[in-house]
Amino acid sequence: MSYRYGPWHDGPDPLAPPVDLRAALEALGRDVMEGASPRAALQELLRRGAGDQAGLDDLTRRLWERRSRIQRRHRLDGTLTEVKRLLEQALAAERTELFPDPADDARFREAQLDALPSGTAAAVRELANYDWRSPAAREAYEQIREKLGKDLVESRFQGMKQALREMQPQDTERIREMMADLNALLLAHLRGEDTDERFDQFMRDHGEFFPENPRTVQELVDALAARAAAAQRMMNSMSAQQRQELGELMAGAFGDPRFADQVATLDANLRALRPDEDWTSSARFRGQDPLGLGEGAQAMADLAELDALAEQLGQSYPGARLEDIDLEALNRQLGDEAGVDARRLSELERELRRQGLLDRAPDGSLTLSPKAMRRLGEAALAEVVGSARASRGERDTANAGASGELTGSTRAWTFGATEPWDVARTVRNAVLRTLSVGEGSVRLDVTDVEVSETEQRARAAVALCVDTSWSMVQDGRWVPMKRTALALHHLVSTRFRADELQLITFGRHAATVDIAELTALEGTWEQGTNLHHALLLAGRHLRRNPDAHPVVLIVTDGEPTAHLDPDGEAVFHYPTTEDTLRRTLAEVDSLARLGASVTVFMLGEDPKLAAFVDLLAKRGGGRVVAPDLDGLGSAVVSDYLRTRRR
Repeated sequence: MSYRYGPWHDGPDPLAPPVDLRAALEALGRDVMEGASPRAALQELLRRGAGDQAGLDDLTRRLWERRSRIQRRHRLDGTLTEVKRLLEQALAAERTELFPDPADDARFREAQLDALPSGTAAAVRELANYDWRSPAAREAYEQIREKLGKDLVESRFQGMKQALREMQPQDTERIREMMADLNALLLAHLRGEDTDERFDQFMRDHGEFFPENPRTVQELVDALAARAAAAQRMMNSMSAQQRQELGELMAGAFGDPRFADQVATLDANLRALRPDEDWTSSARFRGQDPLGLGEGAQAMADLAELDALAEQLGQSYPGARLEDIDLEALNRQLGDEAGVDARRLSELERELRRQGLLDRAPDGSLTLSPKAMRRLGEAALAEVVGSARASRGERDTANAGASGELTGSTRAWTFGATEPWDVARTVRNAVLRTLSVGEGSVRLDVTDVEVSETEQRARAAVALCVDTSWSMVQDGRWVPMKRTALALHHLVSTRFRADELQLITFGRHAATVDIAELTALEGTWEQGTNLHHALLLAGRHLRRNPDAHPVVLIVTDGEPTAHLDPDGEAVFHYPTTEDTLRRTLAEVDSLARLGASVTVFMLGEDPKLAAFVDLLAKRGGGRVVAPDLDGLGSAVVSDYLRTRRR
């Protein structure tokens, strides 16, 4: 095989690492379990980023830092400062030339120079017809006119900066003709005339002044209006005195008042064509680096672009999407790395949707898909198993059960698996893979192999009762409780499929929920720990599965403070009453008669809770486990496995 290598010009970066959906999904799941909606969790993920991936907040921070740097470092009087310097240079050279001359004409000229107005603009205007004796003075004065002309043109035409640097004196008339033709074109467009042919002719005649290469009149107007509005905002940001002086100076641009008239006409046409541009705002500059008219207009354009990017990154407007971000503008302002970060965030969002990890409900809201729930459960179980190995020396087993009997189910082979191959499914996988890639002969690949699952024939009916009272949220036990339920649910649904798991939540009331409901459950301010109701529902679940070994697991951080009356009303009282304790223990006795193994996972160190759970364990023939929050999941899963083995 031979390979050819060439430069990479555009498209996805072939060397970019793949999008890390695991970290993203884990972050999504964590926020959802803490009570955020999937949509809000996705927005938070994009703002915060995932793993080493920078988020929208980081990009926005860098935008504001750049904006602040522009305003802190610069001031807008660069043109005025330079004109004043050139004027002083011209006057000094002229006085040096006149001083040795004893003639009356020399004294008269000195008197003229001494009588010049104090203002820079007025002095420049007064000297328009002065016959300079010094060649150096005449050159400095001509530089003023050239400087004013170039700055005036550059402030309105962003792409002409390089052309103006190389401009010759004879080019001045060509620029004036271009501006006259441009104003005629814009005026015709403003009147609603068909200007397509006129635009094409204009670009043929003057296209070298527009390296942006606009393709239509609309594109031309958009580019010119944005630049003209930036120049106007720069003028708005100056003091009244600076604006007045600059306006007077511009009348002498290139020594031809027609330039200033053409620019004024251009601004009026563009303002009429694009009234929605920002022509009125201003910004405060407080630095020491002076900017000329062209540089100042570019600074104002940069500020406007930074503001627009900040709005795009904020994603706070209706219908906002990451595809709205102007990557070219982001590259200009923050560099190519920022564009890569924004593109990867967009890919992350797109991949989450493409791989089916987010579903859209009938009401338009986002939900975590069953596939996402499986991924979250898988991650939670892996974390629990890792914790159990580290703390107890136990190891994960390749067999789903103890006796190794075939269940009829299969799974993909993983390194270290010792179960027998399912030959039929392995060959089928190889055939399908070969056909999909168009190969001629069937070859087995390690990815084709499936092994037969085994499990113990005995079934278990498991009721996991989790406390959802406000104290679980308040004391930081909410997410560990949900991750524990996720891990146990994933273990049962993938390794012990014959078992029946029922998830039961209990606060003021108890309720049976599926894993998606529990994951998205929000903490609410509701007093009451109604373990009595939860045990009633657990007993109902065990009675529906009389042929299964009954297992009840309880996660709680408080003694029961509520019970269910025969009429279905929840009765709450704190501190707990004898009636609540009596009814709760009666349900424990009922579960014991069913042969249930009751294990209580006690969170916290409340002495009253400890006394109650000890009593409950003695009455139910179970035991009490007091794990820390990090060990809750491994404790629950380990107890479930211990009960099954027993």
